[in-house]
Amino acid sequence: MLFQPLTIGGLTLANRIVIAPMCQYSAVDGCMTDWHMMHLGQLAQSGAGLLTIEATAVLPEGRITYADTGLYDDSTEAAMGRVLGALRRWSSMPVAIQLGHAGRKASQDLLWTGGRQIAPQHPHGWQTLAPSALGYDEGQALPHALDRSGLAEIRKAFAAAACRAARLGIDAIQLHGAHGYLLHQFLSPLSNHRTDEYGGSLANRMRFPLEIFDAVRAAFPADRPVSMRVSATDWIADGWQVEDTIAFAQALEARGCAAIHVSSGGLHASQTIPVEPGYQVPLASMVKQAVRMPVVAVGLITQFDQAEAILREGDADLIGVARTILYDPRWPWRAADHFGVQMEVADQYLFAAPFGRKSLFRARSGSGAAPA
Repeated sequence: MLFQPLTIGGLTLANRIVIAPMCQYSAVDGCMTDWHMMHLGQLAQSGAGLLTIEATAVLPEGRITYADTGLYDDSTEAAMGRVLGALRRWSSMPVAIQLGHAGRKASQDLLWTGGRQIAPQHPHGWQTLAPSALGYDEGQALPHALDRSGLAEIRKAFAAAACRAARLGIDAIQLHGAHGYLLHQFLSPLSNHRTDEYGGSLANRMRFPLEIFDAVRAAFPADRPVSMRVSATDWIADGWQVEDTIAFAQALEARGCAAIHVSSGGLHASQTIPVEPGYQVPLASMVKQAVRMPVVAVGLITQFDQAEAILREGDADLIGVARTILYDPRWPWRAADHFGVQMEVADQYLFAAPFGRKSLFRARSGSGAAPA
């Protein structure tokens, strides 16, 4: 099943392997660099069914770090266009983008330098925003609670980024509603203490994320899918729970959401996550039982038979890989070899198949020629 095609909202994927978005902290003023050309270029030759661009901010203050990618002005659009142009020249793999806003988890330092929040007065820092003036962790500068004009600006920014993504020819959009970033902050009662129509009840806490989905769906071409990534649970007893996620997923589906990518955690510093291989798959399975749209499972899925079993048992429709494919960018090739499935590759790599297994690969163009 891992290599069966699947159509999501008009976009057909060659197989069920999805490269999840992975922050690279290597942009300059929101603009992609040569690192992104190299990083995304190698992944575009991996044989996966879909490549997802990392969390991309819709506003400068929505970036997680000062080195995050953005899609909020002509410069960031042009830089991304340069990278996408190179990918498309050499790869037919569909490309999605994850659009998001970090909210109170913005203005952080680079991951490999500790990832701590940077104070607003620092040259690399800025004032963060959130549903309520509640910090992620002790000792951090408190975010400003968003007022109505701030909410309107963010809705407009998401829609504008979706228009830019459409101009760039991006095949699909994933909205980042997970890992403690702004949309997740509105959903969870731990971070949303508002007393207006955007806080309190589950319906009220879902209101702003659903408005963002509606704005992006209206701005992006109807024949290209819009999906959502969610944290199914905060891993805290009185936080966001899988039952809430199911209600949110059903509301998204009713609005035309094409797929849902089920992750978890990231909202509160006191979370306790039972990390083990496939630890988030049961969450994806519960969501899948409640919706018709395709569900993506992710989280320490590293083995070929493990991925296949998740699909065969009906726990999910697609397999998300992230660190797995950073470590082994040819993981889909090796999975195809493992299951005896022929893999389409670029002509330049057609003769890379192991000795005795030349039938593993087929030419993308059908006209590959032996090297001199």
